Amino acid sequence: MTDNQKTGRLYGVGLGPGDPSLVTVRAAELIGKADVVAYHSARHGRSIARSIAERYLTGGQIEEKLVYPITVETTDHPGGYRGALDDFYEEAAARLAAHLDAGRDVVVLAEGDPFFYGSYQHMHKRLAHRYPTEVVPGVTSVSAAAARLGQPLTEAEETLTVIPGTLPEEELTARLAAADSAVVMKLGRTFPTVRRALERAGRLADAQYVERAFMEGERTAPLASVDAEDVPYFAVAVLPSKVAPLEPPAPDLSGPGSVTVVGTGPAGPLWLTPEARGALAAATDLVGYTTYLDRVPVRPGQVRHGSDNKVESERAEFALDLARRGHRVVVVSSGDPGVFAMATAVLEVACEEAYREVPVRIVPGMTAAHAAASRAGAPLGHDYAVVSLSDRLKPWDVVAARLRAAAGADLVLALYNPGSQSRTTQVGRARDLLLEYRAPDTPVVLARDVGGPTERVRTVRLADLDPAEVDMRTILLIGSSQTRHAPRPPHPDVTWTPRRYPEA
Repeated sequence: MTDNQKTGRLYGVGLGPGDPSLVTVRAAELIGKADVVAYHSARHGRSIARSIAERYLTGGQIEEKLVYPITVETTDHPGGYRGALDDFYEEAAARLAAHLDAGRDVVVLAEGDPFFYGSYQHMHKRLAHRYPTEVVPGVTSVSAAAARLGQPLTEAEETLTVIPGTLPEEELTARLAAADSAVVMKLGRTFPTVRRALERAGRLADAQYVERAFMEGERTAPLASVDAEDVPYFAVAVLPSKVAPLEPPAPDLSGPGSVTVVGTGPAGPLWLTPEARGALAAATDLVGYTTYLDRVPVRPGQVRHGSDNKVESERAEFALDLARRGHRVVVVSSGDPGVFAMATAVLEVACEEAYREVPVRIVPGMTAAHAAASRAGAPLGHDYAVVSLSDRLKPWDVVAARLRAAAGADLVLALYNPGSQSRTTQVGRARDLLLEYRAPDTPVVLARDVGGPTERVRTVRLADLDPAEVDMRTILLIGSSQTRHAPRPPHPDVTWTPRRYPEA
């Protein structure tokens, strides 16, 4: 090509979900004016993209059929499946580049949208930096599926998650559990795995199936009723919006109820596990200490039952009573529900005769001790003990005996519930007791409101531990004889406990 010769333009043109009448005006114009129209096809030679665009072809264009060399992940190519495809895309890009170099405009047809799981993007990555390029968006299969279902995908603050069905089952389950609304693409042979993931995530009853939206052979159905043998690649699973209609029906409480105790971690949404998100989303009722309930996003249709922090047994009984009446109840707990939190309170009541038929599940969460340790470094890197300084449910003599035993064994200590407005002496008494066993310069991590807006984490000497600086939102990590604290300028200081303990 000479310096003054003009190259052609590359167009990635979205065709929408299948109905030619859903092709945009811009896309139709470009197809009709193109010198070259390229489209992908399987080895049988038929191209869905070309069939959608056929009415806009003039008959005078050069047609470039880009035939995939393989359609399944089995090949004798030395680079495997990915290597075979990479070679194919390089060869296809070279064919298109020859037209562009000759000054011909090239339209590459793409079903749906070119940048939404579209084959065009492989040409774009190889050619767009070399030639003038325009991408024309198209209606995606996601939008088409929602339209055919007649159900919104998202509303208000909901988020939409788009997931390829080719992910491993564990990953699918986690993402579906955490999603507000979701669409799973690329079904076909992945359908059994997707169905199991939806069931494990507790979302199967909400899932809808859409096949060939706006194409011949279109079908919609509840996903649970679909036979896996009949599912093509051009099908999606949809979890629609959960926002209630203007006049929502009464919740179906005819089935068995349940109680799930969910750990929300030490602070906000960043600390929630996918399993916890899924359990919270599936609940009809949320029960918990009001401060912790306020951390959970409000969802239409859910009822929230807040209470004071000191009525754990009453809260547990209330949740189990709701479950006996068919409600799906989540008891919200901060941190991990099994560590000085609501799991024990619920199980104590659940084991009474009146509630033994109610299913109870515990969903773990990030503990306050582990969150605090991560901020400081790795002070829990060796053996450690966890003790609550609260003497509200056990006498101080028991607390002191356990502190002495752990200190005598040279364990790192994670001290929960160190103080409150009504408990002001425990930190000082614990410090003085531990100084009988530990050196004055033993590192102590004070971690307050970890993950919250007023987070403050610092390390002091045991001898300098000031009870006035400790409240109920603080956790203390007391080092062993081996725990180290070191500066790392320009980074923050770190505190850690070596993995190897010296021989006697």
